[in-house]
Order: sequence, then C-alpha cells, then structure tokens
Amino acid sequence: MHTLGFMPGQWEIIVIIFIILLLFGAKKLPELSRSLGKSLGEFKKGQKEGSEPDPVEEAEKKEIDSKEEPETKESSP
Repeated sequence: MHTLGFMPGQWEIIVIIFIILLLFGAKKLPELSRSLGKSLGEFKKGQKEGSEPDPVEEAEKKEIDSKEEPETKESSP
C-alpha cells in the first residue's frame, strides 16, 4: 500500500467548502480569493525578480573591476 499523502475525496472536499462558506460567508469568498490571487501573483513576481541579476549591482561590480585593473599593472623601471 502506497501512501503519498492525504488525498481528499469528493465528500471531504464538499465538507471543506461547506465549512469555509459557514466561516466566511458567501460575500467574503470572492474578496478572499481575489486577494489570494493578487498575493500569489506578487509572490511569483518577487521570485522572478530575485532570480534575475540586479543591474545596479552588476554596474557597481564592473566599476570596481575597472578600478582595480590599473592598480595591478606594474610599470618596469
């Protein structure tokens, strides 16, 4: 017997939806789902921005590298 986790059946999902309706009411559910969707979109946007290199940091890194190059060159007498 393989148990990968809890997989709710049809009746369990209906009971969960009923409990949510009782707790929040039918008027609040669209508002809650809208705010949940917005927050999920912001989270994905933040993840995408976090994985991309920051252009300001890249520019600063290039400036530092260009400043160090003349110092490493030694002129022979």
